[in-house]
Formats: sequence, C-alpha cells, structure tokens
Amino acid sequence: MNHDFNSTVARAARDLAEEHTVEGALDRVLALCVDVIEHCEHAGISLVEDGRLRTLAATGDLLRSIDDLQFELKEGPCFDAIRQHDVITANDLATDERWPTWGPLVSDKTGVHASMSFRLFTTNHALGALNFYSTVPAAFGHDDVLEGHVVAAQAAVALATALKEEQLERAVATRTVIGQATGILMERFDLDPDAAFGVMRRISQTHNVKLFALARELVETGELLGLPERPHRSGDR
Repeated sequence: MNHDFNSTVARAARDLAEEHTVEGALDRVLALCVDVIEHCEHAGISLVEDGRLRTLAATGDLLRSIDDLQFELKEGPCFDAIRQHDVITANDLATDERWPTWGPLVSDKTGVHASMSFRLFTTNHALGALNFYSTVPAAFGHDDVLEGHVVAAQAAVALATALKEEQLERAVATRTVIGQATGILMERFDLDPDAAFGVMRRISQTHNVKLFALARELVETGELLGLPERPHRSGDR
C-alpha cells in the first residue's frame, strides 16, 4: 500500500466521522472505492436480511442492474462472499464456471468482466457485502485485495451505522402506530391506556397476529380483527 492510498483512506475516515446522514456515509464509502481501487468502475453495498437480498447503496444504475440479476438468479460473487468466503475475486465473468448463468449474462449486458467482493460482517439476522466491478478483465490483483480489505473495514462501520439507524426508525414507527391505535380504542370505548393496550394484546395472542399489524390495521381502516362490540377491561367478568 502506497502513501497516497493511506492518506486518502485516512482522510475518508475523517470525512465519514463528520457525515451527518447514513446515505451520505455510504455514498462516501463507494466514492472511496472508485477513487483508490485501480480499475474499479462500479461499487455497491448489498445486504441479506431475513433471507432477502437488497442493494443498500450503489455508484449507479448499472451496479443496481448487476445486483438485480444476481438477486433474481441467486447466483454470483456477492452471494458467495456472504455465504462462504471473506473475499471472492473473478478475472472473467463471461467464462467463470462458478456462475454459469449470471456471469455471461452480466458480461454481455454490461461489459463488466472482473469482480471483487468482500463479506463485511455477519449477525444472526443480517449479512453484508461490498462489491467492486470492472470492465477490465483480470482487473483486481493481490494489492487490490489488500487495499479492498481496508476499504471494506470503512464500509462495515458505515453499514453498521445504517442498520442501527434503520432499526431505530422502525422502532419509532412501530411505537407511533401502536400509540395511535391505543388512542382510538380509548376514545371509542372509554378505556384507560392499560385496558386499551390489553385489548390489542389479547387479540394479538388469540389470533396469532403481530401487535404492530393489528395496530396498523386499526389506524388505517378503523377496524380491529376480532374486536367485540364492547371490549372487556382487564378484570371484567
């Protein structure tokens, strides 16, 4: 690794620390990929969460089309990096036997030949990968892999932050909807907060439906699955 690479990555780390949005942080990481990895023309960050694979950030529409084909066919270096190895490289996607359908199709449609994918981290619910692509065959060598590991470390930090932010937003949205549904029941049936929440919880357990789904249905439609004409308060006979 040369001095220019080290100084560029150090500067990028400082910029990431000052970035105020998750989207901005992910975009900075991808810009760093194109800037410091020779021959890297396209880069993206992908996530497998609860069995679903999605592109969180990309340098452009071409990268997203590459990922879309990969997701559709369930075949490609991103999947292999996430499931099997820390890093996957390919010299010529058109002839690589590991991806007999996806590789030739991507090469023909996009002109991309070489790829390099890094697994960012694994948890019980999520797997992340950083992917590099180039139109130059055999574009990524030993030095690129070493430098890619360094950039992947930056990407892992940005991705972890993005997931925490997303989880927080989901939690806030869930609590907001449940609060709105509780308020509806309180007003409609003259219940106190505990009794109104108890109604939704009992219906949730009885019908094996998530509490958030019940609350959202009540807020959106004014109806609640299994709601009696007059809900019983806790302790009522």
